[in-house]
Amino acid sequence: MTETHGKILDTAERLFGDQGYAGTSLRQIIAAAGVNLAAIHYHFGSKEELLDHLVMRKAGPLNEERLALLDRYEADAGSGPVPLEKVLHAFLEPPLLWVKKSPDFTKLMGRLYGEGLMPSIAEKHFQTVKVRFTAALGRALPHLREQELALRLQFMVGAMAHTMMLGWQHFPAEGDLVVRELAAFIIGGLRAPAVLGENTEENK
Repeated sequence: MTETHGKILDTAERLFGDQGYAGTSLRQIIAAAGVNLAAIHYHFGSKEELLDHLVMRKAGPLNEERLALLDRYEADAGSGPVPLEKVLHAFLEPPLLWVKKSPDFTKLMGRLYGEGLMPSIAEKHFQTVKVRFTAALGRALPHLREQELALRLQFMVGAMAHTMMLGWQHFPAEGDLVVRELAAFIIGGLRAPAVLGENTEENK
């Protein structure tokens, strides 16, 4: 990665997080980064490709952290389901701890969720994570039907994105406690009785 390449990514990450993707123009990025428009087109091609590079720069390592934890917990569980608390630990802790490690990136991800861009971002960059964790959560929550599980996972991701977008400075507690409290809140929702009734053989 060249110095110009990295400077553009760092600047775009900060501006997209502060102003939103839709609210930030390429001209604002080049002015803040001190480069010309040709540099962005040379390195990235377009604003959309710039966002893709920006997400993958940190989402790649983040995905690896999550999947490595899930792999370990699944190995420990053997043929049984991974306990819900451990599935959520693998899913929530890596991105939320990045709030301190990379506050601009976590703020950006929260912004993208708020702007409705996460479905396309997730399809490109988080598909493996989505498939693996949906399966693990389904095994840990056998009382939920597929439709209910999908809805509750949307609520879970929304709560996580909101927390990331705000950052630790908005919470009257240390980051580790915020992670634990968020996990406890989500566990309560996921374990709530099924609205459609128990997911039993008779109800399938």
